Amino acid sequence: MSEIQRQRLKSFALVAPLGLFLLVFFIIPLVTMMKEAISDPVAAKALPLSAQAASSWNPETPPTPEMKAALAEDIRNNDDAQLYGDLVRRLNSAQPGFRTLMSKTRNQLTKLEEPVDYNQVDLVAIDKKWGEQPYWQAIASAASGTMTDRNLLAAIDMERDISGEIRSLPADASANVTIMVRTFITALSVTIACILIGIPFAMVAASVEGWKRQLLLGAVLLPLWTSLLVRTAAWFILLQDQGLINNALIAIGITSEPLALIFNRTGVIIAMTHVLLPFMVLPVFSVLIGIPKNLMPAAASLGAHPLRSFFHVLLPLIMRGVVSGSLLVFMTALGYYITPALIGGAKDQLISSVIAFYAMGAANWGMAGALGMVLLIATILLYTIYMRLSTEKEVRS
Repeated sequence: MSEIQRQRLKSFALVAPLGLFLLVFFIIPLVTMMKEAISDPVAAKALPLSAQAASSWNPETPPTPEMKAALAEDIRNNDDAQLYGDLVRRLNSAQPGFRTLMSKTRNQLTKLEEPVDYNQVDLVAIDKKWGEQPYWQAIASAASGTMTDRNLLAAIDMERDISGEIRSLPADASANVTIMVRTFITALSVTIACILIGIPFAMVAASVEGWKRQLLLGAVLLPLWTSLLVRTAAWFILLQDQGLINNALIAIGITSEPLALIFNRTGVIIAMTHVLLPFMVLPVFSVLIGIPKNLMPAAASLGAHPLRSFFHVLLPLIMRGVVSGSLLVFMTALGYYITPALIGGAKDQLISSVIAFYAMGAANWGMAGALGMVLLIATILLYTIYMRLSTEKEVRS
């Protein structure tokens, strides 16, 4: 083995643990999430005969006798409890009422004595819902294949009608877009608050040295050394009507009654700003310490107002740190769950709460993956825009 090959092997050995870490904890979960978002194999596996019988069915016409017989046979012969439960959840998410309908139908079919002539089974006699077209359309749509765009469309409040055309869901059927917009607005508000607080704090920290700088940096880094749940619980106590903040405001006469600082958007933004502030301060501080300290005094000696000096001299130099910090804060805020869940009210929950509901409450991993993909795409687009703007700026300079 040559010396060059040895060096390449050593280099590969050094980066192999990082590559393995990314593969196991990032790439594989990401691929799994994307697969869950577009895969829909449950109905095809649980209802194989129904899928075959409905393959050439026109959804605008009544179900054929073959479809009815196939469905009855599939339901009666399905002995996989896990698969059957997944089927019921899948159908019930497409057409409410399937949960009780399938349970009732299965109970009646299991009472039939062998041998069963499924062509003679009257599903409508078991439950009148089998005479309604939407239930058969839901079964045919679910059993039509193993890949679907249903979850991705539902994530943005869209669906396909029986003709296959994409249309908007009724206003009362889903609120994913509304919650998504709320998530972006909240993340943007937190980012702006971090900019307004983080830049002056970083300027002060960069202007001092020794123990004073260490004290300031320690204060802003303290949230990173504390559990997120503990930090959020602390704000839950501080923001209450009888909490420290309201008591202090009343004591100094700013207000005569407690302010509504909890279970609303204000409390969410305050708590999230405190948690995410280090992600703004540190990038700006790292840029500031590399800038000569005599720039601002030099601008003042030339007659520039302090605000003019800041906007025309200092701000352009630290803009890269501000943009980097803003992206970190914004992207992190998009996926926040614990803080809005504890501090916010019913109308302040972010999209992460919806993802958690689909994943743990409804066991609908497809919808959870689809909503996660929407956040992922938004994050990638923001990062792409940032990289594009940074590249153009470097080329011009």
